[in-house]
Amino acid sequence: MQPLPTGHGNIKFFCMTAPLIDPFHRPISYLRVSVTDRCDFRCVYCMSENMTFLPKKELLTLEELDRMCSTFVQLGVEKLRITGGEPLVRRDIMTFFQSMTRHLDSGALKELTLTTNGSQLGKYAGDLYSAGVRRVNVSLDTIDEAKFADITRWGRLPQVLKGIDAAQAAGMRVKINAVALKGFNDDELFAMVEWCAARDMDLTWIEVMPMGDIGNEDRLDQYWKLTDLRAKLAENYTLVDLAERTGGPARYVRIEETGQKIGFITPLSHNFCESCNRVRLTCTGELFMCLGQEDMADLRAPLRNHPQDDTALEEAIRAAIRLKPKGHDFDYSRQTVDGRVSRHMSHTGG
Repeated sequence: MQPLPTGHGNIKFFCMTAPLIDPFHRPISYLRVSVTDRCDFRCVYCMSENMTFLPKKELLTLEELDRMCSTFVQLGVEKLRITGGEPLVRRDIMTFFQSMTRHLDSGALKELTLTTNGSQLGKYAGDLYSAGVRRVNVSLDTIDEAKFADITRWGRLPQVLKGIDAAQAAGMRVKINAVALKGFNDDELFAMVEWCAARDMDLTWIEVMPMGDIGNEDRLDQYWKLTDLRAKLAENYTLVDLAERTGGPARYVRIEETGQKIGFITPLSHNFCESCNRVRLTCTGELFMCLGQEDMADLRAPLRNHPQDDTALEEAIRAAIRLKPKGHDFDYSRQTVDGRVSRHMSHTGG
């Protein structure tokens, strides 16, 4: 399979123009790109069981995704995270990863990485490493096979575990992302930590967020405040706060007894917006300046209306960044789900 073409109009591969700075003086250097809304799982906090997916004609082609991401790189984006849905279920997706390698080679892009459910890692781990992917986040909320089948509806834990093995064997650093769910995985807190430590993997816990209609699931009942989770961890381990940042919203501690890092992403109990350096592009070309807001900018129109010239696309990107809000409005504190947004997490890409 051949990589995508390397030239698109007048795209330059170094940041030759003014960088992207939002109204609150935050440089935008991190782009999360959803390459598909489809997934081979139906996690209960992310999708309804009977999802209606987007028509394929609405999705950006792989060539359009290349051009879009290359324009962001030209404007100063240094970290690119590929998400979905499940990104590795998109047909021919490896051609896109291979095409992004040129930006790593040029030095314009510092990191190309991936968030995945792990189901397809066994197939693609070697190719991902060859394309320059050195870190991968695997979403995994439980290491109990029956509970995993329940929460993913369609998933098989052994397949994911084999994928993690393949990623590590290929040379990639694997981090586990777990959504903290009261009454579901709170009894696995210490087991998850020890399991990750035994495999030399860091672990990040994420508060469940109010996004999309998921049928009968009630996120308010599921909400497990991460300050409570951290306090429980401290009963068994010595936690040392780390100043380290990886370009995302997580705050980290080191567990002295195991040496591993534990991250906490707390959009509800602690707003992390003051240092936000990221925006999110959907598979249809919508740019969401904030995960917790409905406002978005349509980048597909200037992309498709000007196939040989990226000036209009660049102007649209800059206009969108000028509208980036100071923060989001998620709030469970009054026992109501304030700040809910209507789209599913799979639409925006996490």
